[in-house]
Amino acid sequence: MSAVPALELIAQDAAAVQVAVEIGAARVELCQALALGGLTPSIATLEHAVAAAAGAVEVHALIRVRPGGFRYSADEVGVMADDVRAAIAAGASGVVVGCLDEDARFDRDQMRRLRDAAGEAGFAAHRAIDLAADPLAAIDDLVSLGVDRVLTSGGASTALEGAATLAAMVARAGGRIDVMAGGGVTAAAVDGILRTGVPAIHFSAKRTVPGDSGVSMGSAETGGVGSYDTVDADLARGIAAAVRAYGGGSVR
Repeated sequence: MSAVPALELIAQDAAAVQVAVEIGAARVELCQALALGGLTPSIATLEHAVAAAAGAVEVHALIRVRPGGFRYSADEVGVMADDVRAAIAAGASGVVVGCLDEDARFDRDQMRRLRDAAGEAGFAAHRAIDLAADPLAAIDDLVSLGVDRVLTSGGASTALEGAATLAAMVARAGGRIDVMAGGGVTAAAVDGILRTGVPAIHFSAKRTVPGDSGVSMGSAETGGVGSYDTVDADLARGIAAAVRAYGGGSVR
């Protein structure tokens, strides 16, 4: 590979954005509730993240109205369209979205509605593609919808496990859209992931801060209120170093 693959760090707060700046990331994907797969961040969180980025990294907001699958009602898409506009007004460089239809293809009408709400801002698709009936055909759909970039694990639980499909997706994209690998990324997995030819890698570098109050306040708090995920700066540095040390080669 002639260029060093781009780094995108998942961030839930301004502190994670500062780590992204330190490791030379190109972008952060800002969200909340990472344990639920990520949901739309609050506007205040976004504003603080943009301030912490200080123009050194781009802040892209995940727009996801609820956990669960990616088939949405018209009302839910209406909320997300408003969230897209609010995120961009708050300083986001772009948004990350994904809507599937009953046939597990990207819902063209819903995606266009969100594309229109984004205007000239960056417009990327998230791992909804990993639930698509045909991820290679989904690449063509996203290109036709004007999507800049798609995050995928190659339809597997981790990007390393999905490496063969990732390579096929990169080949199908043919430079028309960036295929960014994400899912279970560690420093040890970087070499195998980058051999697929992906131009960018997405990771959380997270650690869990333990805590168990013994009191549950919802189904997601099975161990009691207290534990939460945060970025681990050392893990982030290790992944960034592995990407920069990558020697090339391809599985294609």
